[in-house]
Amino acid sequence: MTMQYRFFIILIILTTITACTTSGLSGTTYSRTDARKVQTVKYGTIESVTPVVIEGRTDGIVGTGSGAVVGGIAGSTVGGGKGRTIAAVVGAVAGGLAGQAAEKKLTTKQGQELTIRLEATGDIISVVQEVENEQFFRPGDRIRLLQYGGNTRVAY
Repeated sequence: MTMQYRFFIILIILTTITACTTSGLSGTTYSRTDARKVQTVKYGTIESVTPVVIEGRTDGIVGTGSGAVVGGIAGSTVGGGKGRTIAAVVGAVAGGLAGQAAEKKLTTKQGQELTIRLEATGDIISVVQEVENEQFFRPGDRIRLLQYGGNTRVAY
């Protein structure tokens, strides 16, 4: 198996694993630990919607670790003796940084800042969450605010 072929296979695996990470910031996506927990429900009306970008992750080990492995393998094919070892280390560091950048890019999400007038009190609050299925809320929409443990999500 050629080195280029191995590098290509590892790159595909890295991309696939990194693409599968999710942020869980959407209105209808729940983690396993969120299920079956009592949430406070409030009702309100959307006053305004502002598109925002939710930054991607840079703290995950998937991108950094996978990139380091790919870079180390690629670097180990360069030169011989001590030069090969140095190239492998440099390749691992560069691959780790590239993997971290790729993970950040792949986990960056389209979000929306929602300004909401609460029905019960008339208070105006703001919530940012991920956009689901490219569908933004619209001013005038009647919504539910679901609150639990310091987290708030907006849903119809």
